[in-house]
Amino acid sequence: MAIEFQLGFPPAFLLSLFLAIVYVGSLYIWKTSADRDNPDTIKRRFLSVSIVCLLAPPFLWIFSSNSDAPDARTLWEWLGIRISGIIPASVLPFVLTFVLFLGPVVLQYVEGIIYVFVDPRFWWASLRDIYWLRNHVVAPFSEEFIFRACMLPLLVPSLGATRAIFMCPLLFGVAHLHHVYEMVKQGTQFQDALFVCLFQFVYTTLFGIYSGYLFVQTGHLAAPVIVHAFCNHMGFPNFGAVLSYKRLQTRLFLMAAFTLGLVGWVISVRRITEPSLYSNHIYSLDI
Repeated sequence: MAIEFQLGFPPAFLLSLFLAIVYVGSLYIWKTSADRDNPDTIKRRFLSVSIVCLLAPPFLWIFSSNSDAPDARTLWEWLGIRISGIIPASVLPFVLTFVLFLGPVVLQYVEGIIYVFVDPRFWWASLRDIYWLRNHVVAPFSEEFIFRACMLPLLVPSLGATRAIFMCPLLFGVAHLHHVYEMVKQGTQFQDALFVCLFQFVYTTLFGIYSGYLFVQTGHLAAPVIVHAFCNHMGFPNFGAVLSYKRLQTRLFLMAAFTLGLVGWVISVRRITEPSLYSNHIYSLDI
C-alpha cells in the first residue's frame, strides 16, 4: 500500500523531536546506579532501543495517508528497507568513506594495527563482545533507523531533501549531549564533560549530514548503517599522531595519505552517490 506524508514543518519537526526524545529517554528508563559501560546496562539498553525501533514504523504510519500519487511509496520504501539496489548501497558508500579515511587507515598500517583485522579470531571475539556489538551493530542500526530512516520521511515533504538533511543531524547531535550527564555521574568535572560533548556534538552533526546525504541519495538504510559502523570503528582522525613520527619521510607519507583521501572523496562523492546506481526513485536532492 502506497502512502504519503503530507505534514507541514511544525508537526513534522515536533514528531521528529518526539522520536529523538523517546530514543534517548529509553536509555534511562531502567533504575540502576551502574554506568553506561556496565554489561547489564548495555543489555537493558539493547532491549529499550529495540522496542523503540519496533514501535517507530507503526507510529509513522499513523501520520501517513494512503495515496495513488506518483510520488507515493510503501512505508518500507520510505524507511529505506528494500531489495532493489541493496548490493551497491552496501558496498559503494563504504568504499567512498574508506577513501575519506585513507589517512587514518594508512596510519593504522604504519602502526601495525591493521593486521589484526585480517585475523578471523579478532572477528570471532568481536561478535561475542557486548561493547563491540553496541558500538558497531546496535548503535549504528538503531540511530540510523530512528534519526535518518524515520525522520527524513517526515521532514523531506515539508522542507525538501536538502534542508531536511541538515535538520536531522541537529537532533542527532543534541541526542548525544546526554553523555554530559553520564560523564559527570562517573566523576568527570562538568566543564570537562561539557567540552568533550560539545566537540562530539559538532562531530556527530557533521557525520549526520553525511549520513543523511547517503540515505537520500541511495534510498537505502543499509548505506548509512554500514558507514556509521565503520566510522565508529575508526573514530575521529588522530592528526596529532602524524606529527609524532620523527622521520620526515613517514610524516610526509602520512600527510599525503590524509590529503589524497580527502581529495579523492571530494572528487568521487557525487559520482558514487548517483541515485541511479541504487535504483533510487524515492528521494532526491532539491538543489
